[in-house]
Order: sequence, then structure tokens, then C-alpha cells
Amino acid sequence: MAKIRKIAHRIQGRMTSDGAGVRIRRIFGSDVDGMFDPFLLLDHFGSDNPHDYIAGFPWHAHRGLETVTYILDGKVEHGDSLGNKGIIGKGDIQWMTAGSGIIHQEMPKPEDSARMYGFQLWINLPASKKMMNPRYQDIKSSDIPEIQLKSGVSIKVIAGSYESVKGPVSDIIADPTYFDLALPSNTSFSLPLQPDYSAFVYVFEGEGFFDETESNPIKSGELALLKDGSEMKVITHSSHVRFLLVSGKPIAEPIAWGGPIVMNTQEELKLAFKELDEGNFIKTHRGK
Repeated sequence: MAKIRKIAHRIQGRMTSDGAGVRIRRIFGSDVDGMFDPFLLLDHFGSDNPHDYIAGFPWHAHRGLETVTYILDGKVEHGDSLGNKGIIGKGDIQWMTAGSGIIHQEMPKPEDSARMYGFQLWINLPASKKMMNPRYQDIKSSDIPEIQLKSGVSIKVIAGSYESVKGPVSDIIADPTYFDLALPSNTSFSLPLQPDYSAFVYVFEGEGFFDETESNPIKSGELALLKDGSEMKVITHSSHVRFLLVSGKPIAEPIAWGGPIVMNTQEELKLAFKELDEGNFIKTHRGK
């Protein structure tokens, strides 16, 4: 019999700035101390005012983690030290594995519209993979399957699978599920999850109930970290809901976190910044 997951923690997030002054809502980050293992950080950015985001994220380094950028609206131009470059547009995903080290930039391109909305998720890498070769998976919106159920529920399958439908993102160490789900009002929906995996939902439109024992719904801008269980269930009443569902395999290793670099020990962290200062941070070069 399926065990429905309950809510362990509710988080509102807080407004802050990052990069060269981009206004974001940080839902969780280094302050949660491994609570979301293997997930490190979730940012929600969104504005109709280019002054809130136009400064972007100029050249900066990453090591020991993966970053996942999901654009709901707008365009972001990216480039990196390996020669990769391109545009992430509406509905697109960029899954970047920093591994041993990469230097890149992400700069908004407000060409067609002033709107810029989306998310960035950071995922930790285990010690055995922290120095793997960097790579990108750039996924266009047209390659992301969207399931439409008779109940009105829609599911964009970015990573993981729903029944026989598999997401286009592959070969990720955390074995993640990353869905963008929407339910109309007065609807109930459930889906299976790996019972020993961390899982959370982040609502960004409307509201929904993710725990039948609670009287208050999770509203737009709120996150719910879910307890253990083999199934997630959501119920809507008078409002629709749209949310991210994310789950992954915990690493259960020490974390040494220094801004955009995440290692296992302080010694590894110091070495990473030393190499960055001395110009030998990048281990894999163009064409390799």
C-alpha cells in the first residue's frame, strides 16, 4: 500500500540579490544545512522590470555541483570557458554539470519582452564525481514532453519519468525527478516517488494542499519539503495550482560550501580558490 508523503517543513523564501545585482527570491540555500540533500539551493527570479535583472551573472566559477536553469519567460545568453555558448529561451532548460571546474556567465537578453521569469536549482555532486569533466545539457522546450490528462492535469517531464514518458535530461548522478505540474481547481492528483529520495514542491501559481492533515494550503511563493513516502498527493479547491516537483537521491556526505564552489572538506575548498586565483582552476579545456 502506498504511503502518502506529508509535509515536513514549509518555507517562504526571502528576497535578495545575486550576481551583479539581480533581484531574486531565494527559497533555500546554505542556511538549510543539508536539509534538502542532494539539493543545495533554489532561486526563483521574476520581474517585468529589466532593472531588476539586466546586470545578470557575469563570469564566475563553479566546481563540485550542477546548476539547472529553467526559463518560464524571457531569454538568457550563456557562455563558458569550454567554448559553449547559446540562448536559453522560454520553456528551455540548461542542466550544467560543473564537475572539476567551469567559468561561465549568464546574461539576460530583454529583446522581445521586458519579462524575465524562471528558476535556478543547484544539485550537489558526491565526492566520487566532484572532479568529473564539465558538461552541458541544453534542452529546448519542444523536446520536453508534456502530458495532458483527462482531469485537466498537465505534467512537463523534464527529468525522470511519468509512467512510460521519460524526460530528455539523462545520466544525472542524483537520479532526479523534475516536473512542472499544473492542476485546475477542484482536482486531486497523485504520483509515485522513490520512498528514500528527498522531495519537495515549490508552488509558483495558485495554491494546493499537499498534506490532507493540514488546513492551510501551500500558496504561490511557498515551498514544502516532503517527508518519506512512496507517493505525492496534491488537492486543489477553489484555486488552480502550478508547481515544481523535485526529488533526488541523497548523498549523505559532508558539505564545504564557498559561494559557487561546493566540496567535501575545507581543504578542498581552499585548494579550489587557490587554483582559481593562480589561473589553473580549469582542468578540462576546449575540445576535450
